[in-house]
Amino acid sequence: MKLNAKDLASGALLILIAAVGLWLNEDHALGSARRMGPGYMPMLVFWILMGLGVLVVVLSLFSGPDPLQRWTGLESGMLVLAVVVGTAAWWISPLFGSFFESTYNGVGFGMLVGLLVMCWAAGWRLIGYINAAMCAFSLLLEKGGLMIALIATIFICALAEPEHRQRPLGVLGVTIFLLALCWWVFIKQLDIRVAVWPNQY
Repeated sequence: MKLNAKDLASGALLILIAAVGLWLNEDHALGSARRMGPGYMPMLVFWILMGLGVLVVVLSLFSGPDPLQRWTGLESGMLVLAVVVGTAAWWISPLFGSFFESTYNGVGFGMLVGLLVMCWAAGWRLIGYINAAMCAFSLLLEKGGLMIALIATIFICALAEPEHRQRPLGVLGVTIFLLALCWWVFIKQLDIRVAVWPNQY
């Protein structure tokens, strides 16, 4: 057996994310394929993600060897600290307002805080900032509108790469282009009913 440890870990992570997503999605009505409830589409996405995770795990048993790199003490410590701080942030998030009383929003806030803590270790910085950007987008979209959510997402993603931090004008140009593109595609052409700016609806 030629074990690919990197693919095995990736597949296990996909399965874990899908399982947590399915658990969180229990708060929403599923409905049926004909009359979909708010939880139906996320449920499909999480089951597909679960299937992909299983496929990656199976393929990892025959595509190696490719061992995982050893974590430094800082990387291990930051991972543990991120889990602890993120969990604490989730538990106390309802104190910041009724918006965080929803399971999704509370967990999203905890994940955002935990991922930003994790980014203190260079080895986690890329995956940490990119996932933190997705958390920020999901938290800001409802209250802040599409444009604020996109600006925060692009800014946090830019922190993942040192080259982008050294070229703020390039990041600003990409931000303006993506804001215009997303407005034209999703609001103008597809007519998706989402607030463009804070408190629009």
